[in-house]
Amino acid sequence: MNWKDLKSALAGQGYVASDDLAVALQLALSLGRPLLLEGAAGVGKTEIARAVSMVRETRLLRLQCYEGLDAAQAIYEWNYQRQLLTIRAAAESGETGKTVEDRIFSREFLLERPLLAAITQDVAPVLLIDEIDRADEEFEAYLLEILSDYQVSIPELGTITATTRPVVILTSNGTRDLSDALRRRCLYTYVPYPDRATEVAILKARCPQVEARLADQIVGFVQKLRQEPLEKTPGVAEMLDFAAALMGLGIADLTDDPAVLHATLTTLLKTQGDQAQITPEVAGRIAGKAA
Repeated sequence: MNWKDLKSALAGQGYVASDDLAVALQLALSLGRPLLLEGAAGVGKTEIARAVSMVRETRLLRLQCYEGLDAAQAIYEWNYQRQLLTIRAAAESGETGKTVEDRIFSREFLLERPLLAAITQDVAPVLLIDEIDRADEEFEAYLLEILSDYQVSIPELGTITATTRPVVILTSNGTRDLSDALRRRCLYTYVPYPDRATEVAILKARCPQVEARLADQIVGFVQKLRQEPLEKTPGVAEMLDFAAALMGLGIADLTDDPAVLHATLTTLLKTQGDQAQITPEVAGRIAGKAA
């Protein structure tokens, strides 16, 4: 599949990719390399992994990163409750020693978290490591072994090598610098907010019932709103929520009713400060420029 075919296949799943992104995805797939996507929150980085998994008709495994994430949540942990029950049952039946130990530290008692599960699937899944910049730097050390050799070392079992190599997509909002070692192991592309034509195409793909004029107004309004000094800039998902709200209220033109338009901004503005800043008058002015 070349990058144009991939772009078309992604569009069939409702994801409108730029040429640069489609090429980066095609290279990651053909070279078997992880792809690091960086950009502001809300530009559609996470949605890319869902679309790729649907195109490839394979499972999507998601690891949501956060501060304090460790191997137990990301790679594996033992089913301690089941181990204790097994030890108790073995003791009651007179079974002790290495036989019990070997049993409770077998794959049967292993709980696979996303990183381990990703390399033990019969069909290569898509592994989404979401917001890697939110995890601690120490966590990157766990990740490097998997991204380098696609294997996991478990003291009680030894080394588990990948059955299949997953398609790995990492996302970052740029809240901290990532290590050079992690960046070297990945292909990289920056995902900006979509341009107007692309965002209109996204809206029409997700909401085909929206009228063309209203679609242009919605995208124009949201893109001009992003130019305001907001605490939380609305992303593509918020734009789609905004469109759904307008259609649900039967609004065909953003300039018809400023009060109703302002009320629908709860779909776009997610802090008290931003809602206070975008008054009905400001919303009306933006709508007039977008019309």
